[in-house]
Amino acid sequence: MQKTILAIAGKPGLYKLVSRGKNNLIVEALDATHKRQPAFGTDRITSLADIAMFTETDDVPLMDVLDSLKKLEEGKKSSMDIKKASGDELREYFAKVLPNFDRERVHVSDIKKLLQWYNILVDNGITDFKEEMKPTEGDNIADREEAE
Repeated sequence: MQKTILAIAGKPGLYKLVSRGKNNLIVEALDATHKRQPAFGTDRITSLADIAMFTETDDVPLMDVLDSLKKLEEGKKSSMDIKKASGDELREYFAKVLPNFDRERVHVSDIKKLLQWYNILVDNGITDFKEEMKPTEGDNIADREEAE
């Protein structure tokens, strides 16, 4: 089964889908604790494979942005200190990753979150963003593709 990495609104960090229950998902935190917990239908759960970044033309899938960031950082954690960097420094850094990003719709907080997520993924050995993070069987995207 492909790894599905999830973001859950209101909960910090990222989560890996471990199992599917009858009325919930079992997720494991991608932090030092690796604590498992249920995520319910009332939680706003989003797969990273379903997220895109705004650009001046088309939206770019988050996996492509993460892959570009990986190439810039040569597979290592981000060199940008998001706690100390100014908004202008973050925008300048992100322009190296995604040169034509929409400067009005992509906020500094979005760039910070992206860099946090990238560091979490690298810390957990998840660096093959194109392969490891595509939707799994039974996900909405896979279901839609089969229906077409």
